[in-house]
Amino acid sequence: MTLKYKIIGITTLIIIFIISIYIFLIWQNNDIVTSNFTYSNTEIPKDFNNFKITHISDLHNKKFGKNQHRLINKIKKTNPDIIVVTGDIIDSRRYNLDIAVEFAKEAVKICPVYYIDGNHEVRNNKYPEIIKALLDCGVIVLGNEKIKLTKNNSSIDIIGLSESGFSEIGYEYNVLYGFGNYLDSMYEENRFQILLSHRPELFKIYANSKMDLIFSGHAHGGQIVLPFIGGLFAPGQGAFPKYTDGMYTKKNSILVVSRGLGNSLFPFRIFNRPQIISVTLKSQKG
Repeated sequence: MTLKYKIIGITTLIIIFIISIYIFLIWQNNDIVTSNFTYSNTEIPKDFNNFKITHISDLHNKKFGKNQHRLINKIKKTNPDIIVVTGDIIDSRRYNLDIAVEFAKEAVKICPVYYIDGNHEVRNNKYPEIIKALLDCGVIVLGNEKIKLTKNNSSIDIIGLSESGFSEIGYEYNVLYGFGNYLDSMYEENRFQILLSHRPELFKIYANSKMDLIFSGHAHGGQIVLPFIGGLFAPGQGAFPKYTDGMYTKKNSILVVSRGLGNSLFPFRIFNRPQIISVTLKSQKG
């Protein structure tokens, strides 16, 4: 084989490799996975048996087709009773509220949508504009508050933990005192309580305050996931994060962490496709 043909062969292989990587990254960052879980608890009223919660997090201005139709169709297939959104619906580095509004307008047509803010909303100087836009779409925006969700003659609690607490007083104070005190004040014995909070790294606080079921995001699934090792890095957790994807147990609390949908500072997901989560509640009452 002449040198000319060797060079052509090597060049062809390099081009094929580059194209393959490009296709792989497009697939990894755009093909949405639906993860289904079942959660049982004796405090869940019988009226809420088989109640379905679809969890969305960390959209970060990501578009999934016109009017988010690919994402919305995936959500519809989960047949949710409610949708919970755990923050970072926008990205503060490339702010575009229109994309978040596209999602919100379509999501509220499916079922009630409950939202808690993330760090990207709170640190943005257009935070009031973001909240107003979501409210105008019909999204139920939770701050640091508790609301009752009623079905027939029964009810459960949905509690919000706002990201604004991190900036208002300071991270260390809130981790040590503020968040735990707030959640302790929200706790009611013999009631089923769902907590929406952006940050999974505070799971110990949630569990100490006896929250039953917690939905979080923020970790982006560890961004790059390696076999047998897991995610490499997550905001708030650093290298080799503990809480990145799926269900975790501490005491009597269950934490559900979404890998999220979009990206922020690092532009690619690797072995970590965008995710929505569906949780079906199961009552253990006789």
